[in-house]
Amino acid sequence: MAKIKPFSPVKLICGIIASNEKVFNVAEDRLIKLYGAIDNKSSFFSFDYTDYYEKQMGKNLKRRFISFEQLMSPEKLSEIKICTNTLEEEIKKEFHAGQRIVNLDPGYLTASALIMATTKDFAHRIPLKHGVYAHLELLFGRKQVRVLNWTYPDYKGKDYHPFFWEARRIYLEQIKQLGKDYL
Repeated sequence: MAKIKPFSPVKLICGIIASNEKVFNVAEDRLIKLYGAIDNKSSFFSFDYTDYYEKQMGKNLKRRFISFEQLMSPEKLSEIKICTNTLEEEIKKEFHAGQRIVNLDPGYLTASALIMATTKDFAHRIPLKHGVYAHLELLFGRKQVRVLNWTYPDYKGKDYHPFFWEARRIYLEQIKQLGKDYL
């Protein structure tokens, strides 16, 4: 019989979409209070692959990714998604906005994959708990990022890949320091 062992820790990441730099700053500050220090931050990317959020959040949207220094259990992804959804509402109220002004997309990196949390069900998504699903977004090979048929269009482009490679490099170093049980 195979021995059941705990999951290896993973690197928490979060994508932030907004149009206002002050909103980005508030979101990052709140996320730091919840999940600790940031160890990697992307530049801003134009979020123009879809107009999905435009009706709610307006035009000229930007996206930024951050990753957190503290590793976590992958089992926490559901509660983190619920927390970031609540945080979106709090920021909306703080800015006295009538509609959503920030989108927070948590996920995590492993040595081999990027998993994002979503509340939208689809055939390739795995139910976690509390209405949250795991969405396998990207795979990491030794020298390249692999996209999948269902990878979101903006993740398919290579703009984001350097951020994820660097976050993965940091993660692999952290896992190496934890010892052979996590490799």
